[in-house]
Amino acid sequence: MGNCWGAKISSDNSSSSPSGATSKFASRNGATLSNSSSYVSVASVPRSEGEILESANVKAFTFNELRTATRNFRPDSVLGEGGFGSVFKGWIDEKTLTPTKPGTGMVIAVKKLNQEGYQGHREWLAEVNYLGQLSHPNLVKLVGYCVEDEQRLLVYEFMPRGSLENHLFRRSSHFQPLSWNLRMKIAIGAAKGLAFLHSDKAKVIYRDFKTSNILLDASYDAKLSDFGLAKDGPTGDKSHVSTRVMGTYGYAAPEYLATGHLTTKSDVFSFGVVLLEMLSGRRAVDKNRPNGEHNLVEWARPYLTSKRRIFRVLDARLGGQYSLTSAQKAASLALQCLSVESRHRPSMEQVVTVLEQLQEPNERGDNPHPQAQKKPSSNRSLTGSKPSSMKPV
Repeated sequence: MGNCWGAKISSDNSSSSPSGATSKFASRNGATLSNSSSYVSVASVPRSEGEILESANVKAFTFNELRTATRNFRPDSVLGEGGFGSVFKGWIDEKTLTPTKPGTGMVIAVKKLNQEGYQGHREWLAEVNYLGQLSHPNLVKLVGYCVEDEQRLLVYEFMPRGSLENHLFRRSSHFQPLSWNLRMKIAIGAAKGLAFLHSDKAKVIYRDFKTSNILLDASYDAKLSDFGLAKDGPTGDKSHVSTRVMGTYGYAAPEYLATGHLTTKSDVFSFGVVLLEMLSGRRAVDKNRPNGEHNLVEWARPYLTSKRRIFRVLDARLGGQYSLTSAQKAASLALQCLSVESRHRPSMEQVVTVLEQLQEPNERGDNPHPQAQKKPSSNRSLTGSKPSSMKPV
């Protein structure tokens, strides 16, 4: 589903969803997305579409309500576009959730599914399944959905500062370089979101952790979005979930790519990639870099193992905002998360503990100098911008 507008690459169908600037991939013929939420039941029991929609703790909007809320899906209300469809800005009453006049009530982001492709419908249903059941400060809030005839829509809370991807990689006056303290705050929030998903309360494997799926509210609190590829974790004495390989180039764990065996440690590897992107200011995969530097993990790994050479990796825009000890510990954590052997990777709870130790004492409150950052535009979306789609990697 996603919060940015990029294409998914599939070996057996070409349906796509707005899931980020880097290309998604899918291989193997096999299992579809899980239709159960282990937040409600530990057992992974497939449920019908009707059961999923009936159990979702969100509002079922009518198409006319969302058409009114978005001013008839006017072109000037478009916040972003992609393979999934378009996202529109809208307004509803905070209490009744009924449409209101533009500029009044609660701002929402309405995602409208293209009326083609079963893969898109499955991901739409998975999004309702998980975000309709799960609630956590570091997960984006699903306000509701609409299923009417061929129409499929999702309604989210509006995230005024957009995606982490834009703040790290877009070069414009709107996106100033994130400070070290803000990067650590965002990393902690995202890590807490993953830790919750992996906990006994949820038992969910996210499967698509990347910068474009980390959204930021007005205070730079991170929230995970896009649950279209999420899966229930293993149950009973099973150590993994066997599934068709899907995700995004540059972020997927090596053992998952090789075997299709999915575990929570697969998410930990992806977190290591994102942490490395935050430390370096580089994309996970960037063909515009010199030869030998296209893949961030492969290029950075030798430097991360040396305390004297980690500065080759760190984002020059950070200047002297961090201590040597903090930089070394952050690099060491990234390296642990990126261990080739999954059993050597830490749990997300352990990751949260380490990151909280790295956070400066005066930055453990609610407001790590957000005034130093540009204020968000009122016309930004759930994603905060309209990033353009990239070609397949």
